[in-house]
Amino acid sequence: MKNMRILIVGGVAGGASCAARARRLSEDADIIIFDRGPFVSFANCGLPYHVGNIITDEDDLLVASPELFRDRFNIDVRILSNVRSIFPEKKSIEVENLQTGEIYREFYDALVLSPGSEPIRPNLPGIDLSGIFTLWTIPDTREIKRWIETRNPKHAVVVGGGFIGLEMTENLKRLGIRLTIVEMQEHVMPVLDPEMGAIINDHLEQQEIALCFGSPVSGFRQAADGTIAVMLESGREIAADLVILSIGVRPRIELARAAGLKIGACGGIRVDDRMRTSDENIWAVGDAVEVNDFVTGMQTMVPLAGPANRQGRIAAGAILGQDAHGPRFRGVQATAVCGVLGMTIASTGKTEKQLKLLADREEIQPYEKIYLHEDHHAGYYPGAKPITLKLLFRISDGRILGAQAVGMEGVEKRIDVISMAIQKNGTVFDLEEAELC
Repeated sequence: MKNMRILIVGGVAGGASCAARARRLSEDADIIIFDRGPFVSFANCGLPYHVGNIITDEDDLLVASPELFRDRFNIDVRILSNVRSIFPEKKSIEVENLQTGEIYREFYDALVLSPGSEPIRPNLPGIDLSGIFTLWTIPDTREIKRWIETRNPKHAVVVGGGFIGLEMTENLKRLGIRLTIVEMQEHVMPVLDPEMGAIINDHLEQQEIALCFGSPVSGFRQAADGTIAVMLESGREIAADLVILSIGVRPRIELARAAGLKIGACGGIRVDDRMRTSDENIWAVGDAVEVNDFVTGMQTMVPLAGPANRQGRIAAGAILGQDAHGPRFRGVQATAVCGVLGMTIASTGKTEKQLKLLADREEIQPYEKIYLHEDHHAGYYPGAKPITLKLLFRISDGRILGAQAVGMEGVEKRIDVISMAIQKNGTVFDLEEAELC
């Protein structure tokens, strides 16, 4: 009997986790990872901190190298290999070796797609000028660091005030660069509710970060003095020596769509709770898939490494015979944390503005909200720092729907507790009785 042949397209979070789990479940399976980039299994959440020299050694970003996969797991990793096409009826893929130009085919018993996502880079005038960067890969990090080392920028504009935008703001400021954040909404961290974002706005201004809200970028041009003019729809121009684009990501679904796999209403690959696609021999994990929202029961997309890693392990189990009794993906609730200049921002579940858009969903309506303003530990003990927390719950039974917290200490601990309560369909009354440190 021949060994099962598992091909994995994409080797960062979900793909790498799938490969490692598959090897633990089967010593005999032939496992091959293909990735178009020069690295696999790297910590993309750490990239901004490498730019800021908090993480000084690039090798520290590498969770596992191709050599480690080969020597420890007997997994064949082929970097700089672009999977161009899938032929489901023949259970094969077409691969291009980006180093040699060779094009060849590989056959599979099971195919796992983990293509991830890519930064949005809108088709604006001047978008390809030197000095305008996105940050998503280790090569991106190298380019930004090289620009900083050779050009010594004095002022940077960060377009987009989300997770990556704020983390880049912190790390560029650490290098002595003046910062302006341009955000089309009225507050940074637009995934949060406005009153929570306003607290972060105040903190950034206290840290001498310039903020520009409410006017999208219309384009870029090279100024006479060599700087980049960031042009806004309002007519204002901001001169910058460096521009970081952090305006979101889009899933890489072109390969799946061309193969005839079903694409959902959110724009991601449709999968079941074992991560199987509409083709019985193809699974998909990570940023490019649609999954169940644990709070609302609706389909959603959450480009976070934690869910991608869980999905990869579940897919491996499904492929290698754990279908009947193995774990199933219950859903996501978008639990996330971000730090910026000493402040911690965390959230889980739904925000109020999301709930307002779901007014017809009986599962979550009507809802109520409460705000808590407390110290992160007992106020009589020195060093207590304030936290602002917003909690949303269903009025009928107190079921927790979401929470957001902002503060200098202890923020993620509280959100972690609430996140677990949501997983257990907990209520505000359960939190009231919780016995915590």
